Amino acid sequence: MPPLLSIIIPALNEEDRLPESLTKVLGFLEAQAYPAEVLVVDNGSTDRTAAIAQEFAARHSNLRLLQDPRRGKGLAVRRGLLAAQGEYRFICDADLSMPIEEVNRFLPPALEGYDIAIASRETPGAVRYGEPAYRHWIGRVFNRAVKLLAVPGFEDTQCGFKCFRAQACEDLFRVQRLDGWTFDVEVLFIALQRGYRVVEVPIPWYYTPGSRVRPVRDSFVMLADLFRIRANWRRGLYTPRN
Repeated sequence: MPPLLSIIIPALNEEDRLPESLTKVLGFLEAQAYPAEVLVVDNGSTDRTAAIAQEFAARHSNLRLLQDPRRGKGLAVRRGLLAAQGEYRFICDADLSMPIEEVNRFLPPALEGYDIAIASRETPGAVRYGEPAYRHWIGRVFNRAVKLLAVPGFEDTQCGFKCFRAQACEDLFRVQRLDGWTFDVEVLFIALQRGYRVVEVPIPWYYTPGSRVRPVRDSFVMLADLFRIRANWRRGLYTPRN
């Protein structure tokens, strides 16, 4: 039986956080009535990330390790989502800044009638814990740019927890191109152009030190990506690939 849920965890040099996170994710899934799988996507780690995932996979048949020497969160997410088999495919950051128990809020019967559900730290009902003020305001400025240039109507496109129905996932990530942090804005832009149903789900979110994002430097790269997304659309680069 194919799994109802696939959890995709992109991992770059996560040897310190991955053991605890995988223990929590796998323990949570063991208590659920539905079948599920976990895919850890190691892209270019130079520590024991891959070895740790392999150790867990040896003990848990529903965990797989995928490896790619190239770096980029967008690349890792794309690889994992397209390799997944679940009807619902959930991107999950390795730091578990959203408690894994919140996953069920993205699945039926709690949530139905959508193609993409994005976790939000900004919509009513969401709560942030411990985030430095400067990171929050950098995020809000970037969100204003996202609304203006690419994806209007959503308060938080950058949270690292998102759920895709299988058909939408296969369609969108076969044409999505950006390998870096802005992949999620890109895929939401394509989704809206194609008429997919996108909803925001308010979550509790806990700031964890050690993020791979460099707020100032990466913000400039991500801003340039917003213009690249629009240019790609005008050039017809998001048409389905045969």
